[in-house]
Amino acid sequence: MRFGVARGLFSNEAGMGSTPHAHAVAKVNHPHEQGVVAMIGVFIDTFIILTLTALVIVSSGQWISGLTSIELAQSAFNAALGSFGNVFIAVCLLFFAFSTIVGWYYFGETNVKALFGNKFVKVYACVVVVFIVVGSALKVELVWSLSDMFNGLMVLPNLIALLALSGIVAKSYQDWNSGDHPKAHR
Repeated sequence: MRFGVARGLFSNEAGMGSTPHAHAVAKVNHPHEQGVVAMIGVFIDTFIILTLTALVIVSSGQWISGLTSIELAQSAFNAALGSFGNVFIAVCLLFFAFSTIVGWYYFGETNVKALFGNKFVKVYACVVVVFIVVGSALKVELVWSLSDMFNGLMVLPNLIALLALSGIVAKSYQDWNSGDHPKAHR
């Protein structure tokens, strides 16, 4: 259960406060529109992709194999799709890892620019490259443990911010629901 929650949080980032950077730059008529897009992303990731993965694992019977983590998913997709399962999982992992690095780099760069200005972006880029190289050489269990710890630490201040800003969100929703704002598309 712990690993399911941790991997789900890693996958969809719901409640971590990591994706507002990307959503804030969207050109929309009302903030509610982008909020809906953000929720759809979490829905697709959690309720479609992760649920389908779980169904493949359960229906293949591999959940009782004693395997864990990526080995379990790979074994299940292998059982369901033959040798193509290995290729499918490898390609999915490649895209997931690449998009994760690019996304988190963008989020971090945005924060560095906001906190310190453009002069530290190159320093940040070098630090990221060092962490990528070091992370690729560490034991997988340690990398996941560090990831889980830092993701958990991100949730705490974000929950405080969510509570503090809940009134603003409620007013924005009421504005959206009233239809009084310009160019409302429903």
